[in-house]
Amino acid sequence: MNSTYIPRSIEPVLKRVVSEFPATVLTGPRQSGKTTLLRKLFGERYQYVSLDLPDVRSLALNDPRSFLERYSPPVIFDEVQHAPELLSYIKVRIDENRLQCGQYLLSALQNLLLSKKITESLVGRTSVLRLFPLSRREVEGQGHLLFPWERSNQIACAEKYVFDNLWKQILLGSYPELAIHPRRNARDWYGAYIQTYLERDLR
Repeated sequence: MNSTYIPRSIEPVLKRVVSEFPATVLTGPRQSGKTTLLRKLFGERYQYVSLDLPDVRSLALNDPRSFLERYSPPVIFDEVQHAPELLSYIKVRIDENRLQCGQYLLSALQNLLLSKKITESLVGRTSVLRLFPLSRREVEGQGHLLFPWERSNQIACAEKYVFDNLWKQILLGSYPELAIHPRRNARDWYGAYIQTYLERDLR
């Protein structure tokens, strides 16, 4: 995992819901930082399993019972959209110990099939959060600060907008990979990103 980590505004919300629900699903576009965020916050306490690996995915699809016995909670299942049928079996496992929060952390690309499976299988058992690419405040290292409308009237807003820099950030985009490596050719990166969606996700 990349040693460069940009703190995300969603962190306190994510920690809270993990402590309140048996399962938490973190969705969002590809490369928005889902895996990095989960492993940063929970990697020391949770086993990490990527369903992007063909052999792991095959076991999850062909023998979900054995799969869940092998990878018992607390566990992070990354890229769970590759095996949405697994959610029904996770439901059964959760119901065996319904009061235990934070058993399963699931990351996935947002798609209608997965949303339907979550609704059918994990309703009442999970919280679903969406992670977007970086906000301007996160890029500037201020993701933990309150928004201006959340601040006390006594707290002066010290933010200064440099519009030249703001336009550069808008044109560069807000994906973590480009924020961490600002000298990368953004046009090439987005070209590859779009091609990945065309070849894998939309297809």
